[in-house]
Amino acid sequence: MSDAVDSFLAQWQLERPEMDASPMGIVGRLSRTSRLVEREIREYFAGEDMEPWEFDVLATLRRSGPPYTLTPKDLVARTMVGSAAMTNRVDRLVAKDLVSRETDPSNRRSILISLTEHGHDLVERVVDGHVANAARVVADLDPGERIELDRLLRKLLISLGDTGAE
Repeated sequence: MSDAVDSFLAQWQLERPEMDASPMGIVGRLSRTSRLVEREIREYFAGEDMEPWEFDVLATLRRSGPPYTLTPKDLVARTMVGSAAMTNRVDRLVAKDLVSRETDPSNRRSILISLTEHGHDLVERVVDGHVANAARVVADLDPGERIELDRLLRKLLISLGDTGAE
């Protein structure tokens, strides 16, 4: 079975037979996969009346462990979102009572962002469906293929400088 990228590569082979276009095939497949997976994720979260970015912030706070609190700087580092965008996102989540913003009692110049009870309950409910949706997206890969793909993608990300935020 062929995918759309195969036809692009075949055209390049005809037009430029001396050129090895296989790297373009990998990058093209990664790009197309990313767009298709993002669409699936957006559709899942739309069914939960959420935006993916809302889940991203709530899940980042939740996985940080009790007391589910981070500074804005830590949120930015763990979500790869700029500080101005994070400020806007936190404002919107505060308005929905999903997070709170308070002055750090141990350092009055610092702010702490925390999950509210409502935010915690929401992320706890939605994360299970998100994991099930991700499993559905990769369901055509057998367990060994999933492990190998995960390993290869990790290797590529690290080579491109995407290392742990902490």
